Amino acid sequence: MRYVKLGTTGLDVSPIAIGAMTYGEPDRGHPVWSMGEKDARPLIRHAVEAGINFFDTANMYSNGSSEEILGRALADFANRDDVVIATKLRHPMRPGPNGKGLSRKAIMAEVDHSLRRLGTDYIDLYQVHRNDPSTPLEETLEALSDLVQAGKVRYLGASSMRAWEMAKALHLQKARGWARFVSMQDHYNLLAREEEREMIPLCLDEGVGTIVWSPLARGRLARAWADAKATSRAQTDGAFADMLYTPSTEESDRAIVDAVGRVAEAHGVKRAQVALAWLRSKPVVTAPLVGASTTQQIDDAVASLDLELTDAELLELEAPYTPRYDFQGVSDEAELDAIRARIPGMALKG
Repeated sequence: MRYVKLGTTGLDVSPIAIGAMTYGEPDRGHPVWSMGEKDARPLIRHAVEAGINFFDTANMYSNGSSEEILGRALADFANRDDVVIATKLRHPMRPGPNGKGLSRKAIMAEVDHSLRRLGTDYIDLYQVHRNDPSTPLEETLEALSDLVQAGKVRYLGASSMRAWEMAKALHLQKARGWARFVSMQDHYNLLAREEEREMIPLCLDEGVGTIVWSPLARGRLARAWADAKATSRAQTDGAFADMLYTPSTEESDRAIVDAVGRVAEAHGVKRAQVALAWLRSKPVVTAPLVGASTTQQIDDAVASLDLELTDAELLELEAPYTPRYDFQGVSDEAELDAIRARIPGMALKG
């Protein structure tokens, strides 16, 4: 395994990260596709043995069960000082006031809950899952910085927000002397490239590394177009998946998926390896988050690190792309409902 730095920090991470949303007791989250502890542990162990040291989860995944499973497995299979544990907060964890959001009270409570579930005394990368428009940004950023000062958190990161929001946060952190966001976890793949407009140039300019969620477009880039919705995840994602990959872009999406197939066939490799190798060709990408449910998927992800795509192949993969709705950073439920209402005839955002 060849390790890379996270952004401009000194932190060494594997260029493949394990996304632990897949792991969680089914009765606490996603009964159709989440994997309980018995099934998840061998996969986490396999990842560690393959040299992967970067693991991402969130407090909300399976209502905390993902953090619990990941924490126990890493305690058994890895040296804590060698692995990088990332988790997130913002979404509701319990009913009633202060059970969600990014207020100082919520942050101070949720970091302790995550530490307890993970079974560790520090979190390597603590990320805001989405922005919280109901809390002053200064309150959130100061509280997060205090966690770094207290030693509960080593680095701070953000996820899925507007580029102007990220720029504002970075400016405030620098001006106030607060710990800065060193990473952005965003939605980026061959079928979702809207982040290339603003967020990716911002991250490159600011030295912020990106951690990519849904690098295989929920499996669409890992199989032929006819089998695009063959997985249980794809069949149960419903409106959210339609919001990410709308019918209005189906023609270009299919052309991209077909191109992935041709490049994979030419190299004699899996389609997933091509999609991941394309991401690796982008300097801003530190690591894609792979939600592996089999050891073969982990092996394929690691194998993608040895696949070099030519300029002609990169052009073939990228040429069919057309603009689509940019929902990145949407955190308000009313706005999400409005987007869902427009899905059937959604106009492209150019």
